[in-house]
Amino acid sequence: MTRESVNYIVLAIPVFFLLIALELVVERLSRKDYYRLSDALNDLSCGTVQQLLEVFLKTALFSGYLFLFERYRVTTVSGGALWAWAACFLGVDFCYYWFHRMSHEVNAFWAAHVVHHQSEDYNLAVALRQGALQSVFSWVFYLPLAVLGFPPVMFLTVSSFNTLYQFWIHTRAIGKLGPLEWVLNTPSHHRVHHGRNPRYIDRNHAATLIVWDRMFGTFQEEDEEVVYGITTPLASLNPVWANLHYWVELGALARQARGFGDRVRVFLKPPGWRPAHLGGFQPAPPVDAASYRKWAVPVPRGVAIYAFVQFAALMLATGLFLLRQDSLSPGLLVSGALLLVAGLVALGGLLERKTWAPWLEAARVVATAAVALWLGLGA
Repeated sequence: MTRESVNYIVLAIPVFFLLIALELVVERLSRKDYYRLSDALNDLSCGTVQQLLEVFLKTALFSGYLFLFERYRVTTVSGGALWAWAACFLGVDFCYYWFHRMSHEVNAFWAAHVVHHQSEDYNLAVALRQGALQSVFSWVFYLPLAVLGFPPVMFLTVSSFNTLYQFWIHTRAIGKLGPLEWVLNTPSHHRVHHGRNPRYIDRNHAATLIVWDRMFGTFQEEDEEVVYGITTPLASLNPVWANLHYWVELGALARQARGFGDRVRVFLKPPGWRPAHLGGFQPAPPVDAASYRKWAVPVPRGVAIYAFVQFAALMLATGLFLLRQDSLSPGLLVSGALLLVAGLVALGGLLERKTWAPWLEAARVVATAAVALWLGLGA
């Protein structure tokens, strides 16, 4: 990432939390059930893991865009022209549509993207639930913009605001928006995208403009109650496992496949694909909103309060870590990220009532205190 670029996503984090708080107020006043504590904390934990891994990946991944722009661009788009920013917006939005669509239609890509769809709730916290490994392949879809000559800072700025737009559409508090539904991606359209109802699966891939889905045949109106989540619920609050579980499933399926070709196709075919000798394609099972029950583990009040307080402290520490990342040594970057992830895993384990969780949490607290003392003495 260039020094001149600004990480608008990190800067927007306080606004995200303010809007989540506002949605919670709306939930209470309207007596809805938008949020569950364990699920919301897990959403934010997954988003935090993604941001922490991005610290180590962003420069390497963006180098491909820089390389093509500097050596192979066919022209140079001026950053001072309004039309250039509009063209970049359309280009980013178009590339996002295809990246997002392929994330649902190719198993290996779905393994990285599935994290965003695991929640059985739908609220603004879900918007922050992102796959940590998704950026490993998503950058490839934007490389044509480098060849066309869109400057790196322009691309980064537009793609950041493209991502920021998608935050507000993750809500059940806003209904349909009339004529805007024809052009823009809206909460109604995106609720469809998060549904596990068979008619909703692999629909409405847009970021900002829903016109891409209308053009390429992937649009679906919200016309029945949405059941959120994936067809086989994750049934875990571990943010690391959330990023790895589908890879494990694909690996197990590949081992059962009989030939090299089928083993490769396991990763390249759509979710639900199986070799013929393993039963062939498995369609999504029907689901009834009236009878569906979300996965949950009862949590004692004391544990819930402890987890919430500790999670708030971890979020503050993460924000400080992300803002100061450029001034930290490699050793502090690695140790700080590992401590933060360990804390998130431990809190998820506590909320799941795992027997190993108190031991991990105790070790994490001691290690955090030791690092804080070491830094204090060093200062």
